[in-house]
Amino acid sequence: MQWVQVRSSAVSALGYDAPRHTLGIEFTTTHQVYFYFDVPQFEFEAFLDSPSKGKYLTQVFLPKNYRCSGPHAKRRLAA
Repeated sequence: MQWVQVRSSAVSALGYDAPRHTLGIEFTTTHQVYFYFDVPQFEFEAFLDSPSKGKYLTQVFLPKNYRCSGPHAKRRLAA
């Protein structure tokens, strides 16, 4: 999974594994990581391009109810 640091008060980094369609989100205050499954690549790109990562997360991404695993202490998803 390739991670990208982002400027946000809510999200510190986003990661995406294209073959697995898995999106990783690391939160700024807790540094906990959540992995979301069956996420299309366009969703990751839209998240990256959004001017407010926190608003995108709460208003667009989370309402789609992607399957989730977390919290995790590290940016690594177990195989």
